[in-house]
Amino acid sequence: MKKTSNFENGLIWFGAGVSIAEIITGTYFAPLGFKKGLLAMLIGHAIGAVLLYMAGLIGGKTEKSAMETVKMSFGQKGGLFFALLNVLQLVGWTAIMIYDGAISTSHVFSTGHIIWALVIGALVLVWIMVGISNLGKLNTVSMSLLFILTILLSFKVFQGVNFASKETADAMSFGLAIELAVAMPLSWLPLISDYTREAEDPRGATLTSTVIYTLVSMWMYVIGMGMALLTKESDIAMIMVKSGLGLAAILIIILSTVTTTFLDAYSAGISAESLSKKINGQKIGIFVTIIGTIGAILFPMDDITDFLYLIGSVFAPMIAIQIADFFILHKDKSEADIYYKNMVIWLIGFIANRVFLKMDLLVGSTISCIIVVIIVKVLAEKLIKD
Repeated sequence: MKKTSNFENGLIWFGAGVSIAEIITGTYFAPLGFKKGLLAMLIGHAIGAVLLYMAGLIGGKTEKSAMETVKMSFGQKGGLFFALLNVLQLVGWTAIMIYDGAISTSHVFSTGHIIWALVIGALVLVWIMVGISNLGKLNTVSMSLLFILTILLSFKVFQGVNFASKETADAMSFGLAIELAVAMPLSWLPLISDYTREAEDPRGATLTSTVIYTLVSMWMYVIGMGMALLTKESDIAMIMVKSGLGLAAILIIILSTVTTTFLDAYSAGISAESLSKKINGQKIGIFVTIIGTIGAILFPMDDITDFLYLIGSVFAPMIAIQIADFFILHKDKSEADIYYKNMVIWLIGFIANRVFLKMDLLVGSTISCIIVVIIVKVLAEKLIKD
């Protein structure tokens, strides 16, 4: 199999970060005011970056896909449970991304969103059929154009933003804002190893991927917050209309949606392969794209905050257990059928995360959940023998 370079991995994760979904999520921070919103974004992305790096490093060092690394902690059938959850979240993400891109584009052109959902879906299929190992030139051209257009958007936004804006009465709490910033990196945890496992330099590719994704994701969040503060709108479609970018806005929306949605659909195929050796990942990726396109046409998906919080609740305790097993305890249970001890600890972590969300902790629920899960995991290994 052809190995990918650090540069190619960087392009892949630049494409993941430049996303209309990230810009939309950034708009939710506007009521906090610029400075407080920015601080919440920084803290959340710092937490997410550490977790993303560790997840990618496990896959890079073992040369296993993301869901195959999960089996090292939860056993063969235990890993299938998370593979299924990951496929479901990726189908959801594919639909959400195509929906967001289609709705935003339709408002700029004052047309129905169905045609744009079909256009975006078709372009994602092209990316999938080209394949991850052959995307070098296509991604280089796409990312170069996207980079230039995003810089133009940034200048447009920040020329008029009030950086001294204050928190408004309808602002979310600081803790929930941190969680919303952590949620995007967390959603990529079950995917990153699908790419770092194919890297020439796994450690370098993981670091490159993490740093580029984190910086670009922050950039998109800030653009979203800045656009909302500038236009006094919360609807991304209206924000794009008022941005005055015209064709540039369309290219940003479509290209960013395609490059991000491709990763979702492609990794859904890779995760599905871990469910059965008979499954063809590329065909599943194509199928997921088609289902996502249909979902984007049929169902409204305007508020994704609950979806993001749920992703955090599922995957934060999962990666905490993997971190403890791989980096602290050096355990590998991939030969087991189901490693029940870790399944129970994951369930404790899932419940803890949901409780912490309701408690609205200042530092957010993810880091609190991870600390609790790692402590419980280490204690369980010492006190309960296999």
